[in-house]
Amino acid sequence: MAFLNQLLRGISFIPALVQGIEGLFGNKPGSEKKDAAMSFLENALSMADAISQRDIVDPEKFKEGISQIIDGVVECLNASTWAKAASAPTQQPSA
Repeated sequence: MAFLNQLLRGISFIPALVQGIEGLFGNKPGSEKKDAAMSFLENALSMADAISQRDIVDPEKFKEGISQIIDGVVECLNASTWAKAASAPTQQPSA
C-alpha cells in the first residue's frame, strides 16, 4: 500500500512537472520534453526499488501508463487558458 501512496503523490505533481519542463525545454520537440518528464518521474517514484520489491510486476506497462498520464496532462493544459494565454497573439491597434 505504501507504493500506491507514493504513486498517487507522484501523479499529483505531474501538471507542475509538465509546466516546468515546458518552461525549460519549450523550444525542444515534444518527444524530448516527454522523455525528460518520464526520467524525472522514474527517479521521483523510485521505480527501481518498486521493481525489485515486486510492487511493479510489469515495468513496461507501468511506464506506458505513466506516459499516458503525461499525455493526458499535456492535452488538458493545451486545452486550457494556460496555453491560450501563452499563445494568444497581441493585436495592434488600427490607425
